Amino acid sequence: MLPIVAIQGFEGCFHQIAARRHFGPQVAVLPCATFGEVVRSVVSGAAGAAVMAIENSIAGSILPNYTLLRKAGLRVVGEVYLHIRQHLMALPGQQLLDIKEVHSHPMALLQCADYLGQYPHWKLVETEDTALSAQRIREQLRPGVAAVAGQLAAELFDLDIVAGDIHEEQHNYTRFLVLMRAEDAPLQHHPTKASLYFEAPHAIGSLARILTAVAGQGVNLSKLQSCPQPGRTWHYFFHADLEFDAPTQLAATLDALVPLTEGLQLLGTYKGEVSYER
Repeated sequence: MLPIVAIQGFEGCFHQIAARRHFGPQVAVLPCATFGEVVRSVVSGAAGAAVMAIENSIAGSILPNYTLLRKAGLRVVGEVYLHIRQHLMALPGQQLLDIKEVHSHPMALLQCADYLGQYPHWKLVETEDTALSAQRIREQLRPGVAAVAGQLAAELFDLDIVAGDIHEEQHNYTRFLVLMRAEDAPLQHHPTKASLYFEAPHAIGSLARILTAVAGQGVNLSKLQSCPQPGRTWHYFFHADLEFDAPTQLAATLDALVPLTEGLQLLGTYKGEVSYER
């Protein structure tokens, strides 16, 4: 039985697309207003899992989410790399000549600025969510109004894609982490990736020794993100993602890191994605 999956955003958003990629098209989602609410939904049991954006190939890391992840006590059980594709959609039968307004989240409008700039007479209206913009067009039956959103929004709200792939950057990917409570996390038979936190001693060369220890085990450090420690000015936690061929490599790496780090915490092992959606 598939778990209910908490997502940030509204039905039809990119988080839901990522949830379907990982759990399958029949998965039920619990839309949440904030990432904090996403995490709390899993911790409380209101949802059995969560899909949470953690970084974007253009905008970079979502720093508050690393802090949420460290404090929540949830396990990382998977990841999804999603190609962010933005489409212009409107009520069935509408054409480009009919469009007078375009509604979407400010970031989506910015991602499509070059295309939208070809139609200076269009009024651009900023909203709180891409998919919600599409939903409102359907509910309010607004001819002449289009939304910029993902393909799932067009499918869910029965809208026509008037112009597809209108985003400027063709290689825009968001990485999502799949989270569960430790007691619900499935057994990982052949994990190839791990996420962990640690603190580096505030001493010369401490981080260099940590990186050398990781490399010495033949493990690839695919992500290293520093996160400020509240109450300790200029002190940081580090989030690291490690890629390995065998669990024995990870075990040896963790053993090597214990004397070099403080507060070492394994957030989860999982099978890393090796190919991106095109």
